[in-house]
Amino acid sequence: MSITTLNNQMPLFDSEWGATEFETRDLRTLFGKYPTGVAIVATRTAEGRNVGLTINSFASLSLEPPLVLWSLVNHSPNLSVFRDCEYFTISILSCDHQELALRFASSRVENKFQGISVQETPEGIPSIGGAIVTLVCANHQQTHLGDHLLVIGEVKRIASIEGKPLVFHGGMFTGLHDIHGI
Repeated sequence: MSITTLNNQMPLFDSEWGATEFETRDLRTLFGKYPTGVAIVATRTAEGRNVGLTINSFASLSLEPPLVLWSLVNHSPNLSVFRDCEYFTISILSCDHQELALRFASSRVENKFQGISVQETPEGIPSIGGAIVTLVCANHQQTHLGDHLLVIGEVKRIASIEGKPLVFHGGMFTGLHDIHGI
């Protein structure tokens, strides 16, 4: 069985139960149908250099103890920085932060923190000013799974402001729309 496409838009399945053989590209397209929030994860190296990147792999894991998770591709040049850091922040972006998300997603931007609002946490870790949620996390545990490093953080400090989140869906940024009558 395989996935075929209709006008390069909509996957069609060879049976009513779906395909059992597929390419990575097909799976990525299907995962993109699930909307996710957008955040920047940041830390500081032992030499004092701020490091940050855009993620949409963030999820809550546990309330007691307070744990969150996110993942980083194994070939990332920042893998060892996040694997070995003591703390990191997760700054959940507002719908007004699309350019910031693109900046931290780009490998072409050398100093992603230059010229933006950065707040330093009491732990000495950078966080993104204006984020609707900031979580300061102790680097609790990591494990390599598939082609990613799964990073689990224990939430140590929280902050938030009002705002609507930036959302990633179908390979594009979007926002949430109010639904009335529910």
